[in-house]
Amino acid sequence: MTEANARNNPLLDFSGLPGFDVITPAHVRPAITALLDESRRLVEHLTGDAVAASWTDFAQPLSDGVEHLSRAWGIVGHLHSVNDIPPWREAYNDLLPEVTRFYSELGQNLALFSKYKALAASPEYATLSPARKRIIDNEIRDFRLSGAELPDEQKPRFQQLQEESAALQAKFSENLLDATNAHAEVITDQHALAGLPADVIEVARGSAEKAGVEGWRFTLHAPSFGPVMQYADNRGLRSRMYRAYATRASEFGKPELDNSPLIRDLLKLRAEEAAMLGYRNFAEISLVPKMAESPEQVLTFLREMARKARPFAEKDVAELRSFARSELGLDPLEPWDMSWVSEKLMQQRYAFSDQEVKQYFTEPKVLAGLFRVIETLFSVIVKPDMAPVWHEDVRFYRIENRKGELIGQFYLDLYAREEKKGGAWMNDAMGRKRTADGMQTPVAYLVCNFSRPVGEKDGKLRPATFTHDEVTTLFHETGHGLHHMLTRVEELGVSGISGVEWDAVELPSQFMENFCWEWDVLQGMSAHVDTGAVLPRELFDKMLAAKNFLAGMQTARQIEFSLFDLLLHNDFDPVGDKSVLQLLEEVRNEVAVVFPPDWHRFPNSFSHIFAGGYAAGYYSYKWAEVLSADCYAAFEEAGNPFDPETGRRFLDEILSVGGVRSALESFKAFRGREPSPDALLRHSGMISE
Repeated sequence: MTEANARNNPLLDFSGLPGFDVITPAHVRPAITALLDESRRLVEHLTGDAVAASWTDFAQPLSDGVEHLSRAWGIVGHLHSVNDIPPWREAYNDLLPEVTRFYSELGQNLALFSKYKALAASPEYATLSPARKRIIDNEIRDFRLSGAELPDEQKPRFQQLQEESAALQAKFSENLLDATNAHAEVITDQHALAGLPADVIEVARGSAEKAGVEGWRFTLHAPSFGPVMQYADNRGLRSRMYRAYATRASEFGKPELDNSPLIRDLLKLRAEEAAMLGYRNFAEISLVPKMAESPEQVLTFLREMARKARPFAEKDVAELRSFARSELGLDPLEPWDMSWVSEKLMQQRYAFSDQEVKQYFTEPKVLAGLFRVIETLFSVIVKPDMAPVWHEDVRFYRIENRKGELIGQFYLDLYAREEKKGGAWMNDAMGRKRTADGMQTPVAYLVCNFSRPVGEKDGKLRPATFTHDEVTTLFHETGHGLHHMLTRVEELGVSGISGVEWDAVELPSQFMENFCWEWDVLQGMSAHVDTGAVLPRELFDKMLAAKNFLAGMQTARQIEFSLFDLLLHNDFDPVGDKSVLQLLEEVRNEVAVVFPPDWHRFPNSFSHIFAGGYAAGYYSYKWAEVLSADCYAAFEEAGNPFDPETGRRFLDEILSVGGVRSALESFKAFRGREPSPDALLRHSGMISE
């Protein structure tokens, strides 16, 4: 890569943080093409006979050489997610097949595979650090999963499978976003807004003004859809919104946005990939780099959790139906009533509402409280920092140690936008590694979809307010970020979250959620948006009492999703007579306590498994929840959620080691034993203290 190229194209400048203020879609093709060419030349050189199969001559240069492509393409993928406007969508999809083809070729390169195997068999291997040994072992495993050992005549088809799968996943995500944006409910009668919080109504008014219509406009994006389902007394509005949300990207909308054929095609591709690699099904492939040993082990785990949760879930549903019938005159209780009735029952039983709590969680106080938790637990300092950003809403921060040395940095993009993919996530922008010039520190993206500030107070924009669930989501994603940023590993392939088993990556994120239920934490990060008053202890006690409200139902729902995902990739025939919806119905008959209407099309929006890397891995949330609850129990046993010794050990044994060793080894190093589900069941109210 020439200096002129880097100077003229910001995607080719790796001297610092991404130039989000100057990167445009026009930069994508020339930059990525140049990096692909450069990477291919490097691979050709490193596979030559003159290059020894050693760490210094072969493995390190390969890792360093392809990192630039990974970083640049990561920027493009990130912008496709947070700014999915037509130019960025076109730029991403234009290069997606070529990038996918390169990585497929890389994974099937027998010369590279042979050098890794030679390095693993050499005397040098025994002298390498645990991190480098782990990288070599992972590479050999991944070459096998990438089809390196396939006959030459089969490799083109295997590459084609990867390209087609990548394109289908991108299309699935785009269809879902477009279908979400395609529906809006415009209300012109103010009486039809009864029950809705004032800030939600104000946002809806602003949305209508922006769209050039009269009245109030409600969308299917979470900050609008969620409050309608939870608070709107207008049952017709709830019903219409529910149906629109439940049928997104299905045959009930625009044909070009229907994800149904994409689901079948993806499943066919995954089944063919598994067969080519000699596995019975795609679930077996998915579990190779995970903690779980087999689909059967996961199925046993899920069904055992379902068995324990079912009595609590059935009790939850019975109470909701009884309350709806006797207190609200609703019989039968319809799916679009569930959130609304749940809110009413919670208010009656615990004498508070989520909306009341929300007024105490202003954005500045929540961020300050979050940073204080991080600083106290891990002896670091979080400070505002400066960097080019992709939107004016985005903030940037740095994490330093007590000596003032930089540890990591992160972008924070909190608010929902129509051009932004839904949900919340963490992605890495840059990984930690030692270079000839010193240490490359890690950088993370933390992305959420919360409501932005609305209205004014004393001539100033009022701060955004977050629900307690949103605060928990922020802590969750920050946990992922800390896993990435607080690593001490200096080898890119296993630093941070790299190399960590997929069904263990949720451990730090779910661990951080626990602090959202600590009185000392909430005291320090609450201030009423109007009065500045701290969250009252009485209200917190009500929240705590309601913590496991409907926990049985929620657990059953997560198990339903997990079981459906695993069975879909385990023994489901994508070309057989049984439909995806029929399989889902069977799963629901086995574990569910709430059944949606026949026209519900949940799979069409299940982007975790069809567009997000969780295929045959959605169980990871429950699996890792066992680990995270057990880890947090160590702080409970110490009698202090900020116990310095326990915090230091969590940092040393879990967060800092990255993927250098197995997640089970890291867990046992922290807890001194195998994991137990008791803490999770206790936290969820499904076994007694």
